[in-house]
Parts: sequence; structure tokens; C-alpha cells
Amino acid sequence: MSIALVILAAGKGTRMNSDLPKVLHEIAGAPMLVHAMKAGATLMPERTVVVAGHGIAAVTKAAKKYDADAIVVDQTEQNGTGHAVMVTRDALQGFAGDVIVLYGDTPFIQPETLERMVAARANNAVVVLGFQADPTEKYGRLIMHNDQLSEIVEFSDATDEQRDVTFCNSGVMLAKSDTLFDLLDATNNDNASGEYYLTDVVKVAQQKGLTTTAISCDASETMGVNSRAHLAEAEAAFQSRARATLLDDGVTLVDPSSVYLSLDTVIGRDSVIEPNVFFGPEVTIESGTRIRAFSHLEGAHVSRGGTVGPYARLRPGAELAEDVHIGNFVEIKNAIIDEGAKVNHLSYIGDASVGEKTNIGAGTITCNYDGVMKHKTIIGKNAFIGSNTMLVAPVTVGDDAMTASGSVVTKTVENGALAIARAQQVSKPGMARKLFEMLRAKKAKMAKGSK
Repeated sequence: MSIALVILAAGKGTRMNSDLPKVLHEIAGAPMLVHAMKAGATLMPERTVVVAGHGIAAVTKAAKKYDADAIVVDQTEQNGTGHAVMVTRDALQGFAGDVIVLYGDTPFIQPETLERMVAARANNAVVVLGFQADPTEKYGRLIMHNDQLSEIVEFSDATDEQRDVTFCNSGVMLAKSDTLFDLLDATNNDNASGEYYLTDVVKVAQQKGLTTTAISCDASETMGVNSRAHLAEAEAAFQSRARATLLDDGVTLVDPSSVYLSLDTVIGRDSVIEPNVFFGPEVTIESGTRIRAFSHLEGAHVSRGGTVGPYARLRPGAELAEDVHIGNFVEIKNAIIDEGAKVNHLSYIGDASVGEKTNIGAGTITCNYDGVMKHKTIIGKNAFIGSNTMLVAPVTVGDDAMTASGSVVTKTVENGALAIARAQQVSKPGMARKLFEMLRAKKAKMAKGSK
């Protein structure tokens, strides 16, 4: 059976105290909305529909960045969760499969849980996702008779007996498309809030003699984010789970609690991650690498056997081949570093290509920006770039070539050539003493005049 994914993401999130739509607040470097979309994507949905409202332009941009085919619909008037699903009717026109409803501010529903819901749908018209909670929590209660869900009762409407039920409603629901809309059409907004509730679908389904059930997941999956405090809790929860997964996958985290990961971080087995390393979005670390302490990586790829850091920064477009060494206080941006090359100390390599087994000396800078445009530096294989070399792009240094320390290279260095580009040293005997005496006298005069 084909699946359509509907994600409710129209809320403003007043408690976030933010101009940013709630679902665009980030966990692990990605908007909460993307977390929900990624979970649903494992079901290979035929359509993905995001219901937006507040900040719809920004929500649309984020949704389409993750999935260019996502459909964003506008819930102009926000009249409840049932109404939010109703506004997807046109977007799902002609779709005859199942619809699963997720929430953009509930980012941790696991793919395995969604698959269990799909399996349960084979024998039920409506499937709801629930979780176990303390009886004092004010969630809606899922009232079960054997394996059937008879009703969803809001906490405020529940009897004392119903409030003792610990099986609670997450809001996530699965039903066949035409069934879902038929049931929604039979609901009403005759309640204190004047809103259409998705939960009323279960009551209507029971009245129509349809089978409804609920499956259970761990409460951590249903964590909703409604405040900055919740956001911090969600970040901690994600990091804890992601670190545990890496450890199980054969990655060494020397101090797990100090390593920060993004939603899409990939690290191969037998890699070693030292303390206080930050992985921004779009980082892939292949097997057998070592990322040393206090390094910051984003938009980078490190191949097998590489070493990065300590105190290194890999920026977007950094592509490191096998056995590359990037050392302390080195920054790499939009550059390809070929196999076995070394950039070990205090250097900036940006908009560049560095050939295999080339050694970049300390203090080297590729001067890639002229104030208007970026330019590329090309360094061949087996080259040696002397310490404190300025490579003024666009410029090429050939294979087996060398630059002398302190050079400012502005022209092509041919294969095998040595480039020396620095002013001739001139020494003036006694001039240092005279200059110091002049400066000290000037300083003393200024100090006397200030009294």
C-alpha cells in the first residue's frame, strides 16, 4: 500500500518567544521539521504534505531544501488538528493509499515505530500511536478494550477512572486517505475551543462500525518541543542517542558527552573522536580516522586513515583523501587535499587543490579573495610549500616544486622549480640602538607632557 506523509507544522510556538516558526528551531543542526520528514521518508511516501501557517515562506524553504517534491499547504485559519488535516484534501487529490499524520514539533518518532503502525493498519481502519505516561500527566487517554481503541478522552474531560489509565495519545495517526477524510467530514467543532480535533476521528469511526487500534512506543519518541527548555532537552536527548549509536557501531568516543553531532553525521567504524569535537551538518568521516580534540567540522569529507586536529577547522567543501594529515590551528575551506598530503601547522587553505604527498609548511595562506571574487590555488603533487608562504590566487605551483619560506607567490611555479619571492635582506649597523633611543625619548616626553 502506498503512503502519503502529512506533517502538521502551522503552529507559531508562542512559548518559544521567537520570530522563527517553531518547527524551524534546530536540533542537531537541522530544523525539527526535517527530523519529522526524515523519519517519515523511511516509509518511501508517494507524497509528502507539510501544513504550514505562521512563517510559511520560511517553512516552505526548509521543507523543499530537504525534499524538493514536498507539497506545502497553507492553514490560513488554524482551527485545530482536524482542520489542519482537512486542508490537505486538494494536495492529496487522487491519492488512494494510506495517510500518516506526524507533527513538526515532535521530532523523534522512530522509523521502526512507523513501520509497526503500517503493519497494524492491515487489520484496522485507523491506527493511533500511544505511549505510557505517569497518571498525573495531562495527556489524552487511549481507552482500549482488548486490542481495540474505543475512544480518545482528553484529560480535562476524563473521569477519575479514565485518568488512571497510563496509555496516552501522541497525536500520530494512520488511516486510508478516503476513510480519513470521510471521518473528518463527520466531526464538528462543537467544543469549548471551537476547533476540529483529529482525535474525534476515532469516535466517529467507532460509530460507523470501523475497527480502530493503538500501538505503543517509548515515551521518548513522542517528546514534543514547545519551549526553549524543551528544545534544550530535545538536543540532549538526540545527542545521547546518537553517541550511543556510534559507540555500538564501533566508533571510539574518548569523552562521549563532549562530542556534538548533527542529524546527518556519518562516522565509520574504528574511527577515534577525541574530546570537544563539534560536527556540523553534512560531515562524513570514513573508517579508521582520528579527529583530535577541539576540532570543528562542517560540510566536510574525511577519507580513511586521515588525522584532523587538534584545534582544526574543516569548512564546507573540504575534501580530504586517504591518509591526509591536517594539524593544529589549520583551516580548510572548499579545497581538495589529495592522498598523503600534510597541512600540519597554522595554515589556511581555501578554494584550492593540493596534490598527493605535498607538504604545506607552517603559516601558509592561500590568498583566495580579492575583495570581490574568490580565486583558486592549484598545488601539484610532491610539492613543498615553505613556511609563511603567501600564495596569491589565481596561482599554480607545479609537481615537485618548492617555495622558499616567506615568499609571496603571484606567478606560476613550474614543475620542479624553486620559487623565491621575497625582498633582499638589508642590515644597517647600529640603527636598531638609535631607533630604540629615539622611541624611548619620545615616549618619555609624552609621559612628561601628560602630567
